[in-house]
Amino acid sequence: MDLRHQTKEERVADYLREGIISGRFPRGSKLKQAELAEMIGTSITPVREAIKLLEAEGFVLGSSHRGAVVAPFDMNATEEIVDLRVTLESKLALAAIRRLTPETIRELRELQGEIETAAAKGDRDAVRVVNYRFHETIYMAADLPETLRFVRILWARYPFDLINKLENRIERASSEHREMLAAIIARDEAALLSALRVHIRAGWDEFKAEYTG
Repeated sequence: MDLRHQTKEERVADYLREGIISGRFPRGSKLKQAELAEMIGTSITPVREAIKLLEAEGFVLGSSHRGAVVAPFDMNATEEIVDLRVTLESKLALAAIRRLTPETIRELRELQGEIETAAAKGDRDAVRVVNYRFHETIYMAADLPETLRFVRILWARYPFDLINKLENRIERASSEHREMLAAIIARDEAALLSALRVHIRAGWDEFKAEYTG
């Protein structure tokens, strides 16, 4: 992922966004600006601005002086979110496959290797982190920043943390990523869209069946 053109607050926001999706910052937990600034090694100002960005996306609630809280999960809204994810992420993937450089494809290969290693070890937290980086790397290449912004808003409302706890889900996710990567390497747009849709819907369908079962 090319971070050279990101502002300091955008880099901090990306760090926090990844941390929320990966579960490093659990739902309902408080984000304390001073602690985050010390953790990241920056001043409070970019942390404050980053939290405002994440509040606008829906990852956190209340960025006032009283502090921000990682937003909770809403089961009732997720079915629509899944459909929107498929639509918007398919758009990003289609644009990205036409623009991915050999360097970015090498990066995706490395990320896939990390996913498979983490899945083999049963390291759920690592799989979630690399899953985020894998998708973000593809979608950044699409060069459709407004579409990506809306996708991040959807991610903020999606239960990655709960889906990740399903039995053998990380192994299945690793396999689904392998299918996406194979389509990317082959520059096969139809195969990529099919693999992406399967990946997005599979986790939700598995979770929904267990959640309501």
